Amino acid sequence: MAGRQGQRGSGSGHIRKLPSGRWQASYLGPDGRRHTARTPDGGPLTFDAKIDADGWLSLRRSEILRGAWLPPAEPLKVEPPRAAPQTLGGYAAAWLADRDLAEGTRRLYRVTLANQILPALGEIPLAEITPAMVRDWHARLRKQTGPRQRAAAYSLLRTITGTAVADDLIVANPCRIRGAGAAKRAKPIHMATLAELEAIVTAMPPRYRLMVLLAAWCQLRFGEITELRRADVDLRAGIIRVRRGVARTDAGRQVKDPKSEAGKRDVGIPPHLMPLVADHLIEHAGRGRDALLFPAVSGGHMAPSSLYAVYHPARAAAGRPDLRFHDLRHTGATLAAATGATLAELMRRLGHSTPDAAMRYQHAADDRDAAIAAALSEFHNAKVVTLRPRRSKGA
Repeated sequence: MAGRQGQRGSGSGHIRKLPSGRWQASYLGPDGRRHTARTPDGGPLTFDAKIDADGWLSLRRSEILRGAWLPPAEPLKVEPPRAAPQTLGGYAAAWLADRDLAEGTRRLYRVTLANQILPALGEIPLAEITPAMVRDWHARLRKQTGPRQRAAAYSLLRTITGTAVADDLIVANPCRIRGAGAAKRAKPIHMATLAELEAIVTAMPPRYRLMVLLAAWCQLRFGEITELRRADVDLRAGIIRVRRGVARTDAGRQVKDPKSEAGKRDVGIPPHLMPLVADHLIEHAGRGRDALLFPAVSGGHMAPSSLYAVYHPARAAAGRPDLRFHDLRHTGATLAAATGATLAELMRRLGHSTPDAAMRYQHAADDRDAAIAAALSEFHNAKVVTLRPRRSKGA
């Protein structure tokens, strides 16, 4: 067949040696197409010797001459298996593992995913989650959690799906419920009055009193207070240097840097506290520059339960059984805002990296407008004469 035309338009056969040393045969069939030798299942067929390739071409020529030729079966195209669509649960796990988060935040996200998000949406392919599904999930969540947990769960879901949009995995974010990521505080915080604060301090054992005062007047968090060391207190400059805090992790309590650089700050000590700070350093703090100001009785960092054991009776004695220890920081922040501190000054003192939280305390200070108005009336009642600009000589 090689070099000769077959009947019904069949073309010549062709034999060539491959780089591997084997031989490949092909021919022009009656259908006008060139066909290369293949196995019955459609795979490529090569030969050990040229004579074998020529024999295969002779058989094809015989089929064409006898009219028994049939077009060879097309090679079977095997498509690679398609990957299963990525579910929200799978993407959320990768998202969480890829984030640089504080251990406490990572634990909170993990719990929120496990309890509020994944049971309803975790098995659904990411690209199939619709705004209607999210609205239905959010509505059902209303019956399962409080408003703050529901807002936190929605915010986390919106953040994860927002990253999926940035990763080009979905076209648009399905979380589109206006205002769902914000929740009003279920119980408004009523700041302690100065009289209540004094009553609480008086009812506390002496070694704990400065903890209450630092929380209120220096607006420090519990984790920041319990990690304070002698070297962090500068009595001459009248400041406390906040550089670290104690955080509760899965591995136990650990000393960690603040969540943001804004958390590392120097906090001015109100002058009326200075004698009390000096006395505490003498009477109750450990010895040495690295000694804790408020060590546990057995040594090491104080646990929250140790403080609560004495703080809860003290707040009850002051008539404020509702006042959490962290509310003392809110009290101090509101007092600081009432002094006329700017938003930037409040953020710096409180260690906030965004203005949202600090704005709450400025709003609380705004509630004193009635008191300010009453104070302005004192000018009228006292018949204060309005000051006029003094004329310069020669004017």
